[in-house]
Amino acid sequence: MSKKNNNSNGAGRIAAILDDIRDIYLSDARPWVVGYSGGKDSTTALQLIWTAIAALPSERRTKTIYVISSDTLVETPVVSRYIDVTLDRISSAAAAQNMPVVTHKVVPELEDSFWVSLIGKGYPAPSRRFRWCTERLKIQPADAFIKSRVAEFGEVVMVLGVRSQESATRAQVMSLHQIEGSQLRRHSSLMNAFVYAPIADFSTDDVWTYLLQNESPWGNDNRDLVAMYRNASAGECPLVVDTSTPSCGNSRFGCWVCTVVQRDKAMESMIDSGEEWLTPLLEYRDMLSQTQDPERKHEFRDFRRKSGQVNFIGETDRVMPGPYTMEFCRTLLRRLLETQKEVAREAPAGEAPILIHENELHEIRRLWRTERGDWADTVPRIVRETLGRDDIEWVTEDSVAFTADDGELLASVCADNEVPPELVMKLLDIERASHGLKRRHAVHTRIEDAFRLEWRDLEVLVAERRRTLGLEDGSVLAVVDDLELPFDMVGEDGR
Repeated sequence: MSKKNNNSNGAGRIAAILDDIRDIYLSDARPWVVGYSGGKDSTTALQLIWTAIAALPSERRTKTIYVISSDTLVETPVVSRYIDVTLDRISSAAAAQNMPVVTHKVVPELEDSFWVSLIGKGYPAPSRRFRWCTERLKIQPADAFIKSRVAEFGEVVMVLGVRSQESATRAQVMSLHQIEGSQLRRHSSLMNAFVYAPIADFSTDDVWTYLLQNESPWGNDNRDLVAMYRNASAGECPLVVDTSTPSCGNSRFGCWVCTVVQRDKAMESMIDSGEEWLTPLLEYRDMLSQTQDPERKHEFRDFRRKSGQVNFIGETDRVMPGPYTMEFCRTLLRRLLETQKEVAREAPAGEAPILIHENELHEIRRLWRTERGDWADTVPRIVRETLGRDDIEWVTEDSVAFTADDGELLASVCADNEVPPELVMKLLDIERASHGLKRRHAVHTRIEDAFRLEWRDLEVLVAERRRTLGLEDGSVLAVVDDLELPFDMVGEDGR
């Protein structure tokens, strides 16, 4: 490390930061919300906060400090376990040291979870052009917690381990929201929330120097953090509270399913460093990444949008890809459960993660049954066949629910009459949904909407498109394109 960095991160500088923290803490009654991701930056920020407040007399530690961590439910297991253990230690140390610190994990709403979105709704794996995961898995859960504290206290101060050296964009955003004469900044999107960044001017060397020269007040060994970074060759995936916060870099601790990057170098490095039991996760992630190959999208994606319509890209006969097909969603669920079983068998004792939770399985089943025509009710069957579990209590539907035998019979009848079976299924599902209702005024509108959907085969649609554009007849082009913009631009539900 350079002499300059040693001087800039000296005892005098740290003492000044601790004084600033105490002054800001005592200046008003606004509670603090500290974003903790388990990485080096957020650990440094929290450790500075703890050290500063611990120096105050106990009677002056009157404001609650909420330490929140964002759990996307698809975090890299090694990092997730590290955060869980650390939060437990923070809670125990806070009680023992009479610190006003409360830990809290924020998680996405069930309908927004990664597996419900990907497998249940058919959302394609996230990409740089369509990064639907950040908003649902990170920003919304953290914002919901902050808004609840704002509703309770009027205003809050958010403490984030962000640094201006992370990127030019980050430095610009931090400068833009600076309050003149104050070390606080206005939050970019949340009303009555203010941001304090105690390590804004730290370099990476400053961060590591502080962590290695100062013991963790809650009992962690910061050398374990160094080892985890070394094994992963990764950067921190910060608590994301707005769209200006960098979600994750090219090498990062973060979600093990992340397909925004071409290769998960962090996971690969962990496996090379001895965590071979993570290999099935990397293989599943790589399978998801393959679905983004423009030449192969037609293997996994429906040519219809979720709205049931078919759109073309510009003045061409290239079809905009829609959600994953039901058949591929079934494959994804089966492979995921097989991966979970394999990881449980190979993981060290006590470290096997739950990749998908039971409430997510129930929600996926509901979506498939009510919105995607899964008359065969395949979720319970897939769970039984892969995990051998019969202890899950699946909701028993009423007598008007359709079965796999009904679907086979319907397919046969529709084939004889040259009628799309999906259309008839849709109409029957509409009738089923309104069964027993006294007022059925909306049923006719829903039936009309069903007939407006596109039920023709892809070959027919492309041939018609070619004639409209005056193109020569030829083979059907793939239902794919490098662009994910259509799925992204039409709204959260792919309409």
